[in-house]
Amino acid sequence: MHSDLKTERKRILYSAVFPMFMLFLMFTVRLIESLEGANWYFLGIKPLSLQGLPGIITAPFIHADWGHFGANAGPFLVLGSVLFYVYRDIAFKVFVWIYLLAGIWLWFGARDAWHVGASGLVYGMAAFLFLSGIIRNYVPLIAVSMLVIFLYGGLFWGLFPVEWLVEYSWEAHLWGALAGVVVAVVFRKEGPQKPPPPEEDENEEEEGDDRTSYWHMDTTK
Repeated sequence: MHSDLKTERKRILYSAVFPMFMLFLMFTVRLIESLEGANWYFLGIKPLSLQGLPGIITAPFIHADWGHFGANAGPFLVLGSVLFYVYRDIAFKVFVWIYLLAGIWLWFGARDAWHVGASGLVYGMAAFLFLSGIIRNYVPLIAVSMLVIFLYGGLFWGLFPVEWLVEYSWEAHLWGALAGVVVAVVFRKEGPQKPPPPEEDENEEEEGDDRTSYWHMDTTK
């Protein structure tokens, strides 16, 4: 019992390692910008521009200010940790695909502006965790889906160009969420699955054969 609890504690801690590493890089970049009084917006995504093409990789590490970073940091850490805990066998693949799809789609379809921040990844992971539980129809995973809705259901409004979000990249939210949906469908048969129902009828039939086998023994020898 004690060893199982220890193993589970380690698994929880390990699930936070990669999200914490990514968050540390984002924090470091924001700190350097702040100390130097710089703004590295040019590392963001500028749609349909060669200048903004590298931003597909670099944009999630750039934030407009500390408020922008803080708004993404908490959800990124929580959702990332849940992703790597629940879907640990496929979590890295899921993260990379969301990362690339969200960035590429944003480069192809968004306003002519510099888009920065990790919010696309936040929306992508939220959408994946929600939809995966529903698709797999497995109670523990559905519970994760409901937890995501409970904690971050308000993210839904970030998918639309409402007035208070115009200064932020609502397009990144939208493409990130769509990336999460697509990845959830593509990887629906990988990772944790609903266990098959117990084959009670077959077991009973096999037991019945064993019980009656004595009466079919050849006793003429």
